[in-house]
Amino acid sequence: MISCQRHLFDIPEDIAYFNCAYLSPLLKSVKEAGYTGIDRKHRPWKLQPSHFFDESEQARQLFAGLMGAAAGDIAIIPSVSYGIAVAAASLKINAGDEIVLLHEQFPSNVYPWREVARNRDARIVTVQRAAGEDWCTAILGSITERTRLVAIPNVHWTDGSLVDLPKVAKTCHEIGAHLVLDITQSLGALPFSINAVRPDFLICAGYKWLLGPYSIGFMYVSPKFQDCQPGEHNWLNRKHSEDFSSLVSYQDAFQPGARRFDIGERSNFILMPMMVAALQQIHAWTVPEIHATLSNLTGKLAEQAAELGLSLSPVEQRAGHILGLRFARGLPHGILQKLSDRNVFVSVRGDAIRVAPHLYNNEQDLQRLMQVLTEVL
Repeated sequence: MISCQRHLFDIPEDIAYFNCAYLSPLLKSVKEAGYTGIDRKHRPWKLQPSHFFDESEQARQLFAGLMGAAAGDIAIIPSVSYGIAVAAASLKINAGDEIVLLHEQFPSNVYPWREVARNRDARIVTVQRAAGEDWCTAILGSITERTRLVAIPNVHWTDGSLVDLPKVAKTCHEIGAHLVLDITQSLGALPFSINAVRPDFLICAGYKWLLGPYSIGFMYVSPKFQDCQPGEHNWLNRKHSEDFSSLVSYQDAFQPGARRFDIGERSNFILMPMMVAALQQIHAWTVPEIHATLSNLTGKLAEQAAELGLSLSPVEQRAGHILGLRFARGLPHGILQKLSDRNVFVSVRGDAIRVAPHLYNNEQDLQRLMQVLTEVL
């Protein structure tokens, strides 16, 4: 496991921040990379054509390496909703087809599919769990011969409950259903293998567990969909865009692989170096070690929360980096304000307090959180 890495972040000692699932703090190295990017844009005469490509390719490679994917299968996008929109435009959904989603799934992976269902006369199937049931069982029980698409996360954003993606993927592949994943709430803190799941599209924002800046993310596109139309037509995603002298020799052909789906201005001279710095640090720590460390931390919290009578998902049904705490009589009035007044920061999602630590958290942070929870019970 990894020792507390608070010194790599700018978090005051009197702050207990358990909200990485909302917005991660920036590493000092990431902040400095942003300053370097600002300075570069401040002096554009120092920019070279290579700056439009090198860091983007480095970020693409680093992201792909987190899940064993090929860099050529990765597109750079601005948001989850952008990636889901590309997937929705690429997949064939017909009248009478069913689209499987989870109850209280994050909206960016819901609204586009509602539009698809409305426009193509398909049907949304929203999966809910029975008491004590795991998501995988509930999902498999909702898949029928009409299922054409399963669009889900592998960690539910409200409480960290897990989906067994390899099992769900196996069924999708067997019946010919598409699989679209939003793994924003897990990649970087939970090991994931692209080869074990083989989704059609996979989208991940960079500002949570990837510890990167806001407004940058990534999308894996299965090779079988890499000839689809991109979400936009820009100069960067066209063949030979590296040759600035011939940009007016307009090209119908795209850059190879998933690069055709890259967002315009993907080379953002401030955000891109920040994203590279964040991904480099995650690779240095390694995702398995991050996962083991955070699982140990949430395990300690789970034991103490259970002693207070709070309910939570069984350990085999939850991710190690997010813990959802529920109260027998509902959320205490003003609980978030009481916590923030003590400089303890969590989120309320659905009917659960969501606790999402990272490597900057320590035992003192846990004690402060538990003290407030004890007082309100």
